[in-house]
Amino acid sequence: MAVAWIGDRDVPVAQAAKHAAGLLVSSLSPVFSFDTDVHGTRAAIALAERVGAAYDHIGGEALARETALFTDRGGMFIAPGETRRRADVVVIAGSLPAHHHEFVGKLASTIPDLGGGASRQFFLIGAETRAAYLSKVKPTRLAVTGSDVGGTLAAVRAQCAGRAVAEPVSNFERFAKALAEAKFPVFLFCGQSLDLPGLEMLQGLIADINRKSRASALHLPASESGWGSTLASTWMTGFPMRTGFGRGMPELDSWRFDVARMLAAGEADLHLWVSAKTSVSVAKGVSTIALTKGKKPVAGAAVTISIGEPGVDRDAVAWSSRIGTLAAVKAQAATDLPDAASVLRLIAEHLPDGKALPC
Repeated sequence: MAVAWIGDRDVPVAQAAKHAAGLLVSSLSPVFSFDTDVHGTRAAIALAERVGAAYDHIGGEALARETALFTDRGGMFIAPGETRRRADVVVIAGSLPAHHHEFVGKLASTIPDLGGGASRQFFLIGAETRAAYLSKVKPTRLAVTGSDVGGTLAAVRAQCAGRAVAEPVSNFERFAKALAEAKFPVFLFCGQSLDLPGLEMLQGLIADINRKSRASALHLPASESGWGSTLASTWMTGFPMRTGFGRGMPELDSWRFDVARMLAAGEADLHLWVSAKTSVSVAKGVSTIALTKGKKPVAGAAVTISIGEPGVDRDAVAWSSRIGTLAAVKAQAATDLPDAASVLRLIAEHLPDGKALPC
C-alpha cells in the first residue's frame, strides 16, 4: 500500500521526505500547523527552528485564549484529582468539548470524600446545549434572557457582589445558597465557548468568592493534544504556541503568528500540515506538505505522507485532563504507519546541513 506521494504520484517515503525538504529550503515564509502528540510537537518545533518557520496548533484560537489567561492574567486553579475529592459544588462555565464529557459524568456519579460526604450540586452557566452527558449531571441552569455565556457570567458576578443587573439570572437564589453552604466550589472552563474577557470574568468571580470563603477553577483544555503541545513549546523555546523563528530566534506573537490568519492574508508560501485526525486544509497559492492519515494523496498538496494517529496506530505521550499532566498512551490497534516525529526527522536529515533533529 502506498503511503507517500509527490503530487498524485506514489513514491518511497524517503523520496517524499527529500522533496519536502527541498520545498522547505526554497520557501521564504514557511508555516507549520500541527495536531499531534508531544514527540511530534518536539520534532515539528525543532524543524521549524531549522527552516525559520512560524508554528501554531490546528484550530488554535481557543488554545490561544487559554494560554493568554495563564500567561497574561493568571488565576486560581485546581487539579483534576482534587476536584474529584473536594468539589461539592461544580459549576460548568459554558459548553465543554466532547472529550471532557466522560470526566464530568464521573464527577456526577461520585461523592467527594473530602467534601463532607454530601452529593455534588451542579450548575451550568449560560450554555445552550443538549449534550448527552448533561442528562447524568442534571445541572441547574443559570441564564440571562438574550445574553451569551459571557454576558450571563458577568450578570452572575454582579449579582454575587450585590450589584444591580438589567436582567436577573435565572435560578440565582439556588446558586447563591449552594455557594454559601459549599465547602469547595469548583468552576470547570475551557476556551471553546468563552472568549478572553469571559475567561477573565470567571477568574474575577472566583477571586470575589475567595474574599469570604474559597473556590477554584479546573482548566479543561479545548484540545488535550493542543495543551500538551503548548507545554512542549514552552519548555523548548520559552514561549507557547504561535511562535516564529523568522529572525533566527523564537518570537511569540499570538496575532502575527496565527497561521490561519497568515495563510488567509497571503503571508506564507509553504504550509506544513501535521495531523492524523483532521482533514487537511490546502490554501490557494501555497505549497502544502501534508503529513496526515489516509490511503490517497491530498488533493492540491505538493507532498503527502501518511502517518499513524497517536494513541491509535502508534504509542504516544499526550496531555491527559483526567490526571492533569502528560501520560503515556498505548496504541489501540498498532499499525506500520510511521509516527509524525519519525517523518519530520527524516525530512530534517535531507536539509542541506544533514543534521539530525535533537528530538
